[in-house]
Amino acid sequence: MSWVKTIDGYSLALKGNKLVCQNPKGQQLKSVPAKLKKTKAARELLALRDWLKEHERSCQETIEMWMLRSIPVLKKVLSALWADPAWSTPLTNCVVTLDEDEGGFLRDVDNKKGIGVVNLDGETLWLKAEQLYLQHPILLTDLEDYRELAAELDFTQGIDQLFRETWPRPKKIEEKAYNITEFADGRFEQLNYALSKCKTLGYRVSGGYAVCPVWEDGAIVEARYWVGADYPEGETWTGDLSWVDENEKVIPLSKVG
Repeated sequence: MSWVKTIDGYSLALKGNKLVCQNPKGQQLKSVPAKLKKTKAARELLALRDWLKEHERSCQETIEMWMLRSIPVLKKVLSALWADPAWSTPLTNCVVTLDEDEGGFLRDVDNKKGIGVVNLDGETLWLKAEQLYLQHPILLTDLEDYRELAAELDFTQGIDQLFRETWPRPKKIEEKAYNITEFADGRFEQLNYALSKCKTLGYRVSGGYAVCPVWEDGAIVEARYWVGADYPEGETWTGDLSWVDENEKVIPLSKVG
């Protein structure tokens, strides 16, 4: 910890998310005296704590965006970021693939050595590539093998990748099918409860639909799931799931990626 001197010989520091205090003799106190909580040093340390929390959240959201959009990430970018635990902690143990379809669990990134991974054979390798992909699990052909190896090696992930729920596209889809009905008929005692659930999960609601923009082959399509549009206090039932293009035109399921 880095101690910051304040009034009357006392010092303050951050221990995780907690403000801690040291008396003039260098002994750490069980709690911070009230008079010290109002000092400039205390305010600045607490502001730093809040900034770090926001920084960690922002880093994790960015990494999740890389995965959800399968965006290529340059090795030299990751190498520069790796020293910051707000970046390296959620990146460690993510499954990545490289240009040559090689890949594994990401363990380290060095601009000179390359990209350090543990592959499906359990071998630690330094792979030479200028960029990598944090793949969405639906795109991993060896998903089950990665899940088994992660459990065997006791690897934990900082983002929801390997064990997030996936819904593989059916092999056979009717040519004129536009809606998925498997998720319909979910009952909510009040529409308010459905809207609250959408908000909690991070989905915007428009025109009675929970909507989610999805990147597909470099373009945005919008998934729409009916949750209801009647009285907020009234009962509601969920409906179909469908996708529309940028022109609001419903996309046939055969054309959904």
